[in-house]
Amino acid sequence: MSEIYRRIGLLAAPNPLAFVGNLSSFASASPDTTLVLASISIPNRALTFTREGDRYRAPYEVKLTLTRDGIEAASVNAMEIVRVGSFRETNRTDESVIFQHYFHVLPGVYTLSAAVRDVGGSRTASEEARVVVPSLSAGRLSTPTLVYEATGRSALDSAPRLLASPRSSAVFGRDSTVAIYIEGYGQGPRLPVNFIVRNDKGAQIWRDSATLGRNGALFGGVVNVPISSVGVGIARVFFTRRDAGVPDTVGAPLFVSFGEDIPLMSFEDMLGYLRFFATPSRLNALRNAPLEKRATMWAEFLRATDPVPETPVNEEMQAYFGRIQQANIQFRMDRNPGWLSDRGMVFVTLGEPDQVLEQNVNRTFSPTQVANAVRLQIWQYRQYNSQLVFYEDTGRWKLTRQSETEFLSLSSRRQH
Repeated sequence: MSEIYRRIGLLAAPNPLAFVGNLSSFASASPDTTLVLASISIPNRALTFTREGDRYRAPYEVKLTLTRDGIEAASVNAMEIVRVGSFRETNRTDESVIFQHYFHVLPGVYTLSAAVRDVGGSRTASEEARVVVPSLSAGRLSTPTLVYEATGRSALDSAPRLLASPRSSAVFGRDSTVAIYIEGYGQGPRLPVNFIVRNDKGAQIWRDSATLGRNGALFGGVVNVPISSVGVGIARVFFTRRDAGVPDTVGAPLFVSFGEDIPLMSFEDMLGYLRFFATPSRLNALRNAPLEKRATMWAEFLRATDPVPETPVNEEMQAYFGRIQQANIQFRMDRNPGWLSDRGMVFVTLGEPDQVLEQNVNRTFSPTQVANAVRLQIWQYRQYNSQLVFYEDTGRWKLTRQSETEFLSLSSRRQH
């Protein structure tokens, strides 16, 4: 995931202390100074929590520095504490902790350095990126900023009151829209803007227009982009002024996924991956859904298969994709990819066997059942009162016919 965030222009550190950072620029009261919002997203799972009465707490430290030509222009070093009400919340992988800070700096090219430390543990992470801080005056637009909430401002000597989404992301089926806060500068009662969403290949996938109302000394507002129209994948949102003069165009990344722990893929690819998770009838209903209804039907599918609906992730699906990842490593010699091998599909569908036994072929199995195999592998599943037998054939492990029939029966019972 960190590679995807870097690809769309964000600051990103990988596990075990994963964080994502972003920078947004706004006009200030001084024409020679730009107001910069630096925001950092940290998942709860990256921090070490300890018990505090009936709650859990995790202290963390964030240091942000902007340097120009090797000289420090602005910095902040902050100690923060996040508190949650249950142990389950400590393992959240989504954008659960957000740190943000405003700087006043001169326009120009900077190096942004971000360091995050898990105070309760031994984990640290740091990243650097080259950033350009624009000069924002009349006729310009601010950086479009994905937000969870925003009330804007009416004067340039104050800061916008907003909670940013540093990952610039949304989850397909969970989020119906993404909110983007944007400001414009200049004269007039209102500011018309066009906005276009393009995918990672540059193709236009959605467009609309809006009017930003004047609020004191500036124009400002929140534009909502429908996720059902954008679909899954990497995109970019572009805003262009439609008032007189030279038009100003600004852009921001938008990343729509199926969830933080699920690989980025198309809708069709996702349904292919879910062949051992859901029944054919459920998958066919999703596959045949009109484009404009896919997000709604996917949300209904997630609710129907989520064992703990009050949490932000589908734990069952999260575990399923975790098994796919393990199967691709453990059974890569059986078939590429490993999760589609016989042992892989059993592992992904039924999970880790309670016991694995190996033995040489005996007269219990006829040559037609095990071909020319000389070794057997027996996987025992106590909860199903079942054992599945694999035989080795030219370096690959395959289910016996009887075990294949039994597995198909167990799979139909396990599917959602």
